[in-house]
Amino acid sequence: MAVPPTYVDLGKSAKDVFTKGYGFGLIKLDLKTKSENGLEFTSTGSANTETSKVAGSLETKYKWSEHGLTFTEKWNTDNTLGTEITLEDQLAKGLKLTFDSSFSPNTGKKSGKIKTGYKCDHINLGCDVNYDINGTAIHGAAVVGYEGWLAGYQMTFEAGRNRITQSNFAVGFKTDEFQLHTNVNDGTEFGGSIYQKVNDQLETAVNLAWTAGNSNTRFGIAAKYQIDPDASFSAKVNNSSLVGLGYTQTLKPGIKLTLSALLDGKNINAGGHKLGLGLEFQA
Repeated sequence: MAVPPTYVDLGKSAKDVFTKGYGFGLIKLDLKTKSENGLEFTSTGSANTETSKVAGSLETKYKWSEHGLTFTEKWNTDNTLGTEITLEDQLAKGLKLTFDSSFSPNTGKKSGKIKTGYKCDHINLGCDVNYDINGTAIHGAAVVGYEGWLAGYQMTFEAGRNRITQSNFAVGFKTDEFQLHTNVNDGTEFGGSIYQKVNDQLETAVNLAWTAGNSNTRFGIAAKYQIDPDASFSAKVNNSSLVGLGYTQTLKPGIKLTLSALLDGKNINAGGHKLGLGLEFQA
């Protein structure tokens, strides 16, 4: 193993099987374009079929590769403006610095973040400092890896309260075809996941979660089947009898259609099921 993943990406393969290819209760449109000079535009719009709320966002990104710089501007329909500047592999190999700020003209709310990350063989470190109306918070994370084994720790220290408010541990094992992930959050939330790539077409995942003092265990299984290079089918079910189905089809290069449905297995005839439609354009 060269560089281990960041803490938030531990168990990512299993999470992707459970989350990608679904969009329950949403009608979503994504548009991604890239100009000849490297300027990238990403716009997203979605409508919630239950609340009829419409949301959208616009992002522009420019990479100055020779200097390791990336400039990003963001806006969304909540009228929040964001600016992000990233410097990578310039001060030191593997070191990434990000300055992130946001401002809401409607409320006057401002926030800022300074993010740092360092990665090399067997180690991935991260430290973020957040400034907002609630005070200053420091988020730290570290992951070490050796011969497929992974161990990580994540914490949050709130300066205003002068104490650690989050303390998470994770241990796992990773190969190209198999991944095992377990975690303990704040000593009360326990979770685990298993990812298995059966072959080039089929991926499966299982997850478990429970809370200390509560006998209810949350359990789910999911699978993704690549029908052909342009189409895939996804399915998942949990112990609450909620069944998710998803179908993704590349209509032509740069145009992707996603259909999804969430069915309540306990009340098939009662209605209330959620449908989703997504369309993505990329040029």
